[in-house]
Amino acid sequence: MVFRKLPGVSASGMGLRLSQKFMFLLFLSGLVTLCFGALFFLPDSVRLKRIFLSKTEIQPVTVGSGSENDVREHLKRPKDQGMTSAKVEAGIKLKSQSRKPPVSYEATEVRLAGGKAQEDLNLSRSKTESASEKVTSSNHGANSDTFSYKKFRRCLFKPPLGRDSGRPADPQTNERREKVKELFKNKAVELGEKLLPAFNTPTGIPRGVINLGSGTSWSWGWASAGSSILAEFGTLHLEFVHLTELSSNPVYTEKVMNIRKLLNKIEKPHGLYPNFLSPVSGNWVQHHVSIGGLGDSFYEYLIKSYLMSDKTDDDAKKMYYTALEAIEANLVQKSPGGLTYMAEWRGGILDHKMGHLACFSGGMIGIGADDGAAEKRQHYLDLAAEITHTCHESYTRSATKLGPEAFRFDSGAEATATRLSDRYYILRPEVIESYMYMWRLTHDPKYREWGWEAVEALEQHCRVESGFSGIRDVYTTSVSHDNMQQSFFLSETLKYLYLLFSDDDLLSLEDWVFNTEAHPLPIIRNSCLQDDATQEKTVSE
Repeated sequence: MVFRKLPGVSASGMGLRLSQKFMFLLFLSGLVTLCFGALFFLPDSVRLKRIFLSKTEIQPVTVGSGSENDVREHLKRPKDQGMTSAKVEAGIKLKSQSRKPPVSYEATEVRLAGGKAQEDLNLSRSKTESASEKVTSSNHGANSDTFSYKKFRRCLFKPPLGRDSGRPADPQTNERREKVKELFKNKAVELGEKLLPAFNTPTGIPRGVINLGSGTSWSWGWASAGSSILAEFGTLHLEFVHLTELSSNPVYTEKVMNIRKLLNKIEKPHGLYPNFLSPVSGNWVQHHVSIGGLGDSFYEYLIKSYLMSDKTDDDAKKMYYTALEAIEANLVQKSPGGLTYMAEWRGGILDHKMGHLACFSGGMIGIGADDGAAEKRQHYLDLAAEITHTCHESYTRSATKLGPEAFRFDSGAEATATRLSDRYYILRPEVIESYMYMWRLTHDPKYREWGWEAVEALEQHCRVESGFSGIRDVYTTSVSHDNMQQSFFLSETLKYLYLLFSDDDLLSLEDWVFNTEAHPLPIIRNSCLQDDATQEKTVSE
């Protein structure tokens, strides 16, 4: 390496040798690198970076790291920078160590709502509740202002779904677009077709298990005498009717209507529907009736079939209210302490037990209270509220404030699990489901308070490093986790909690019906579809 001498400076230059100069420069460059590197690697260094970097060059920060104000400033960029929702989500990294529940993150609003959203989605910022105001001052409200969908939407140049839902004006392009669409709606039909062989029985009642490859079907080995289960064959109506709407193939609706016809024909003990039915003879196998496991969603689908039909399916309506009258007459009980519950019925003998699964019935009875005389409507709303209150008691009477798998009302016990085998909680959604429906029907703030109690209990007792786990005993705070996160925790439990703390127009019950796994299906308004068809015909002419 050659060093050029400067005029008037000796080769020794300031008395330093060449090797010493090199070491001095190396040390100096290392010191400068260390100082500038500290700006980027020391915690919470965003304020220092502003000294050297412009606002648009600041790197993303972590929500909950103590730099929330910097995040807000970063998000308030001018409209002409063309921020999109994808950039917003990419710019805010959700901290994995955060103890806040997933439902409180604002980005979830965009994915779930698909459009309309709240100004503030943090569960702790609910407008109507005093408990929520307390949470606002705690760490739970730390990231409440990081993203506002309404403000973001004002920055868009185009509607979120485009003009006319993105339909192109060019006929050929639109034809190709519909072809891509067809590739999907085909997968749904393909699955529906593969399920049809299960209905190939003497009665048309499907068996519980099917091999999708061979089409061979059979009943569950544990089901009595090869019987089919009420909650299984009775919980197909919403999906199969919707599949007919998608495919224009009536076979799917015909299959579930055949089930309904057979159930209307056969005799029902005391008007009740037992849980086991032979797909060969069409007779009840056992006279065990439960609004919980094995029977629950059959009743749910009767009222929801009526609602999804835009209240035109009078047969489903009649079956539902007739069944509900039989349930009230035979199963609904009042404890000495004044708690309303639904017992199980075993051939005329009552088992004073209510399962967690049966706690969905508060919401079911609530959404079914909308029809009929005002007096009858109030009666059903009161019954729904009483059952939901009882299910809340099963939570509040445990040490963890989470409810057991089943609770009893005998031998002096009320809304508590008296058997060790019933003490577990596996993240079930049914109680919270009823909270959500009762909130939307009454707007009584206690339902949001109860939902928040559940959120705090889930955080304290069920949250683990990789997600959420069920617990083996709700009556001890020294919890033992089962290390399983059931899929319904995401699809139902958290979704219902999220909707509980959202405005009513997010997946409005006027437009959507939730199936038993909380997937929204649209209410079929044939009059509206006919009007649209008439208008399209007029335009084309």
